[in-house]
Amino acid sequence: MEKINKTLKRLASHENFQKRFAQMREDTLANPDVRDFLRKHQQDLTEEIIEKSLMKLYEYTQQSRYCHKCENLEACTNMMKGYHPELILTRSSIDLRYDRCPRKIMEDEKRKNEKLIKSLHVPKDILNASFEELEHDEERIDAVQKAAAFLLKYEQGKPVKGLYFYGKFGVGKSYLLGAIANKLAKKQISSMVVYVPELLREMKSSIADSTLNEKIDALKKEPILMLDDIGAEAMSSWTRDEVLGPILQFRMLESLPTFFTSNFDFQGLEHHLTYSQRGEEEKMKARRIMERIRSLSEPVMVGGSNRRN
Repeated sequence: MEKINKTLKRLASHENFQKRFAQMREDTLANPDVRDFLRKHQQDLTEEIIEKSLMKLYEYTQQSRYCHKCENLEACTNMMKGYHPELILTRSSIDLRYDRCPRKIMEDEKRKNEKLIKSLHVPKDILNASFEELEHDEERIDAVQKAAAFLLKYEQGKPVKGLYFYGKFGVGKSYLLGAIANKLAKKQISSMVVYVPELLREMKSSIADSTLNEKIDALKKEPILMLDDIGAEAMSSWTRDEVLGPILQFRMLESLPTFFTSNFDFQGLEHHLTYSQRGEEEKMKARRIMERIRSLSEPVMVGGSNRRN
């Protein structure tokens, strides 16, 4: 059997191999990112180091950086799925360091939150919602336009309120949340959609396993939080004042965009929040919550017929 060194020498002497290698070298060193790196470190580099590191430089040029070649995490083209390469200089060579890409960071964060907060699980049609599939009828055009305006302003880094979608059952309020969340995800912006009635039930049970504070903290700090179907729950004084209140207060102070859907308008929701499960009337506490909701979101009525029928 021919030794590997002899095989490599024989291949290296082959004219076609030499031509391909020369072209590969030329293309690699002409890569804009490679050229920037070599220029930045020119005082520490020699021709010998560059030649010795050529395969690492080639490996770098063949991969996607910051997800520009990948449609989604599953379709990642890189050697290590979800990780993109960065050129680094060691003592005597150029090497690669692999860091999590923006999509991988979002996916890891999503999985961590899903493990922590079970009420994140929402219907599949909401998870797959898109503006393209949304019926742009006259009764919902205002809501769609406000959603589009939010996306535009948020991308530009401008301070922007979330939206409070209200209307009858089945008019597509939750679907709108899903469409916004999916549009944000395509731009690698994290958001969290939470079904409020299930969330508040879950928070009560979290006292026993000591995860309550961790869950509240995750909801407080999520870049964009979407609270689906607020007002559908049987509200207790504790869930209103010790769960919902601190989450909304933090997000209001930090100007973190927050979305809501509800069957109630602002006045109806305030009435709902006023009366606890025990029948206690607590107008001042309900007003405090509504102050935060008004500060965080703009009310938008979603009209039309019940599309679930």
